[in-house]
Amino acid sequence: MAQTARIAILGASGYTGAELVRLIATHPGMTVTALTADRRAGEGMGAVFPHLRHLELPVLTRIEEVDPDQVDLYFCALPHATSQEVIKTLPRDKKIVDLSADFRLRDPDVYAEWYGRAHSAMDLQAEAVYGLTEFYRDEVRTARLVAGTGCNAATGNFAVLPLLVADVIDPDEIIINLAGSVSGAGRSAKEGMLHSEVSEGYHAYNVAKHRHLAEFAQEFSKVVGRPVEPTFVPHLLPQNRGILATVYVRGQAEAIHNALTDAYVDEPFLHVLPLGEAPATRHVRGSNYCHVGVVPDRRPDRAIVFAALDNLTKGSSGQALQNANLMLGFPETMGLTMAPLFP
Repeated sequence: MAQTARIAILGASGYTGAELVRLIATHPGMTVTALTADRRAGEGMGAVFPHLRHLELPVLTRIEEVDPDQVDLYFCALPHATSQEVIKTLPRDKKIVDLSADFRLRDPDVYAEWYGRAHSAMDLQAEAVYGLTEFYRDEVRTARLVAGTGCNAATGNFAVLPLLVADVIDPDEIIINLAGSVSGAGRSAKEGMLHSEVSEGYHAYNVAKHRHLAEFAQEFSKVVGRPVEPTFVPHLLPQNRGILATVYVRGQAEAIHNALTDAYVDEPFLHVLPLGEAPATRHVRGSNYCHVGVVPDRRPDRAIVFAALDNLTKGSSGQALQNANLMLGFPETMGLTMAPLFP
């Protein structure tokens, strides 16, 4: 795309919307022409997120007030179920990256099972491309609608998918122990997310029934060619950003490390650590990078695989921008090469 792309962010008052604004602010090929937040319509973005008050941005409006003639690509950072209702009203000639769960699952029956309702935009669901860029790059480049992955799902997939492709692990023995931060629950007020409820503690939640488990099963099964049902246990970390996946597998550690190294050797945002080194969330905070590590178990036929990323960037808004770059003809890394924040 030779000229500047005009971007609308629907649902800009949430964490992922704010992260998109932060990233696009330094993107040389994009400009934000519309921001929506129905409950905050009429306010400036700086009033909702003071850390963005230095930017010249459109005033927040309602979705129906956005002029589609001033938009080349929509980012939909809306709640699950709301997103599909909105997206089916958008012009068919506009590109869309959806950050909700509404278009991630290809099978409508599986969607209904996990989300408790029938899908209301089946034609759109059929055309949506799963937005794990490193594995669906060619499809994303020509897509009109891209479904952003779940942040937990992205982290686990980065650790496991290359191993299934290379056939170096037993697909029936995958245990994903994942620790994620509180911003993954969104910005809406929730009793369980209060500081006094979360700080100085660490606990599992949605054991064996977290919705991102459906994404793992979908992607793992597609690679293997038969049903694969991993064990997945998410835990809540008392921190604002970051996800660390610890994955227990049956396989030889050196072969696993080699498979990951080969898979990601040319990937700009996936870094495989030396064998025996485990990543940390503090080393990817605020960035679009994912660090992957392999540590041998004391048993020679077992290994522990790790992946760490920032849930708001590589796990959501950064990955969405990476996809949008491809869809609009920009270099995939444009606007995303900022270094992690440390300390």
